[in-house]
Amino acid sequence: MSTNTAPTAGTAVTVIGLGMMGTALADAFLGQGHPTTVWNRSPHKAEQLTARGATGAATVGEAVSDAALVIVCLSNDEAVHQVLEPETENLKGRVLVNLTSSTPEEARDTAAWAARHGIEYLDGAIMAIPPLVGQPQALIFYGGSSRAYSDHEQTLRVLGGATTFLGEDTGLPSLYDVALLGILWATVAGNIHALALVGSEGVTAEAFLPYATGWLNHVAVPFLPRLAEEVDQKQYATEISTLNVNREAIAHLVSASHSQGVSPELLLPVQALIERRVARGHGSDSLSSLIEELRDPAT
Repeated sequence: MSTNTAPTAGTAVTVIGLGMMGTALADAFLGQGHPTTVWNRSPHKAEQLTARGATGAATVGEAVSDAALVIVCLSNDEAVHQVLEPETENLKGRVLVNLTSSTPEEARDTAAWAARHGIEYLDGAIMAIPPLVGQPQALIFYGGSSRAYSDHEQTLRVLGGATTFLGEDTGLPSLYDVALLGILWATVAGNIHALALVGSEGVTAEAFLPYATGWLNHVAVPFLPRLAEEVDQKQYATEISTLNVNREAIAHLVSASHSQGVSPELLLPVQALIERRVARGHGSDSLSSLIEELRDPAT
């Protein structure tokens, strides 16, 4: 006697685009028992998924016709329009979820295109690498039709447990995406410079790692709530770590880098911002006041 432990079949979905991320999306749906149709320009990329039970569509039209929920994840915004423009009639009455990386402007333009053709639309930004898709910690932002999100939230949550709806503005997911990536790149860049600096004296990255993580966890991260409050209230006065203090500190860092034979090029834009802000009479402000130099650099 055998027991059937297979998951109950859920909402049928179509996934268009089977790059690394698109494949991970389709795989997550299959893993949770959703009938999944897939399409890709290169049909061989569907073979692994069809072996697991996905339906391989010969054409985009066939793929779209198979489900009321259509997920598209292609290389760029231009590819999305090339693939979907011929299928506008077929997409009417369906929910299109665009998980292709784009800019806020592109996302809003695509939303307007969808609205003109009677297509209910959600734009999304995946804040995870392919192996994390389908995991509880995987964060995906969505914006657009609140009705579409409400109707399909549980299905979309299959792709990431930390799924978050940001509201009707389809540009917000990609805006959050690039903002968070900016934090990532700045943090990685700072760490790379630090490793080059200590490495100039033979200190290994592994030996330095506990101090880097400790510094971030106990100094940098706890500062973020205060920084957010200062920015929202535009109240930058501080007696703890003024721009005057940081101006001297970053000058020492740049000088030490030169002395150790390490390029300071990752630091120079930050140093220039600090110098400019101090020159405008804000030396007693917090580092958070640098945002004013970014908001209106000509003022």
